Amino acid sequence: MPKFNIYDVLFEIKEKYINEKFIFINGEVMEKILREMGATDADFDGLKDVSNNLGSDPTLPFRESKNGRFEFNFLSSTINRIEFQPFVLSAQEDFVRHDSGKVREFRGIGDDLQLNRAFQALLIFKAFIVWGVDVRHRFGLDYDSRRWVSTVFNLRTITTPDLVGEPALEGVHADGVDHTMTTLLGMENTTDDSAITFIHDNREANGTRWDAFDQDLRLGQAQHKRFLDTMLIVDHERKHSLSPVRAAMKEFRATRDMLIFFTRHPALPEHVSHSYDSFEPHREIPLYIEFPESLRGSNV
Repeated sequence: MPKFNIYDVLFEIKEKYINEKFIFINGEVMEKILREMGATDADFDGLKDVSNNLGSDPTLPFRESKNGRFEFNFLSSTINRIEFQPFVLSAQEDFVRHDSGKVREFRGIGDDLQLNRAFQALLIFKAFIVWGVDVRHRFGLDYDSRRWVSTVFNLRTITTPDLVGEPALEGVHADGVDHTMTTLLGMENTTDDSAITFIHDNREANGTRWDAFDQDLRLGQAQHKRFLDTMLIVDHERKHSLSPVRAAMKEFRATRDMLIFFTRHPALPEHVSHSYDSFEPHREIPLYIEFPESLRGSNV
């Protein structure tokens, strides 16, 4: 059996991402990558449990959530936790939902997640994959900057006998960023057809339900099923939608736990998020990570 070479694997993933604008990486491969970056069994166990500490979501009754903001600084080859800011996504950014344009405030990610070495390795992995990838420019972002914002959401979608959990209630959408990455932490009591991700051509109409889209504009699909299954999407060049979370045993609740990494260039004054785009460090729970020396000469 050939030895796992992390550099060959990372460059292969990056090349496919550049060519296809989205990529799905199975959890077994991701686990090997994260172990090579220093993650241990204890870190993986911590990731599986971290979603038990989430709070109520500000706008969705079937979701629990936390978020945190991190800077990808490609000048200093570092990742830094930056201060709390409200969060907003607008219809102009291809996000059409009842809370489009609403300023939302999420509870903050704590040290139980940000000090986890598997989580830190996911941040480094994403920084490596997205740096230097040419993307279609979004309105109002500073594409000359080498300091990027990565907003991370830890989310639990919940289905009960009275409420269906929708990982993407908004239907076909984009996330208003340059690169979206999604990583599965766990699922309980879910059906085989729960939370399938569909990838759409940008011509698909925003807000179209996951089961009503034009099949001719569907570019692919994937399903996070095992721990650490991960998808990356060039967000302004591919839209996506998801099927609901459904309970296998309908009398009990079903859950789906995810990490979502939204990464983009900083907002200019004309952008809806400009007022909430500070790069000041987080004072209460700071974090400072250096890119591994072995990756610094490889586009990071």
